[in-house]
Amino acid sequence: MTNFIEQNQKYVKAVIKKMTGSENEDLEQEVYIKAWQNRQKYKEQGKLKQWICMLAANLCRDYFRSKSYKISKAEISSEICLQNASVKPKNEERLDQKRRQKIVLKAVDDLPKIYREIIIMADFEEMSVADIALKLKIPEGTVKSRRHKAKELLKTTLTPLLGENL
Repeated sequence: MTNFIEQNQKYVKAVIKKMTGSENEDLEQEVYIKAWQNRQKYKEQGKLKQWICMLAANLCRDYFRSKSYKISKAEISSEICLQNASVKPKNEERLDQKRRQKIVLKAVDDLPKIYREIIIMADFEEMSVADIALKLKIPEGTVKSRRHKAKELLKTTLTPLLGENL
């Protein structure tokens, strides 16, 4: 198991950081626990790395829906209100970046399932078109057209927010 963790740690950390905006050791540990618990469900059709990354992405999405995330978000919001008078420009930029990430993740989560899964696999898990097609058992052209449509939908959703400095 130690070897398994060492081989996949950088990928798991990258997915978690990309989706949550920070490193989260609790989520990382949960990924390894889930992988261990579900090791019989893994099918040798795709790469193990992609399966682990999918587990990490799913756990991140579950985390955003969880009560503990909402409570921590509320605590952070109240702390920010208290510290608002003394916020330095760098901290403001960091908060804006996290806010933008959350808006983008929400927009991705609101996509219809057929587009959302393509965007997650292609842009978050960095899977190739061929690997996505194989995993979803659809032609590569369908993957490409769904990815294009998903990006158009995201563009439509997110473009109006640009004027608000996301």
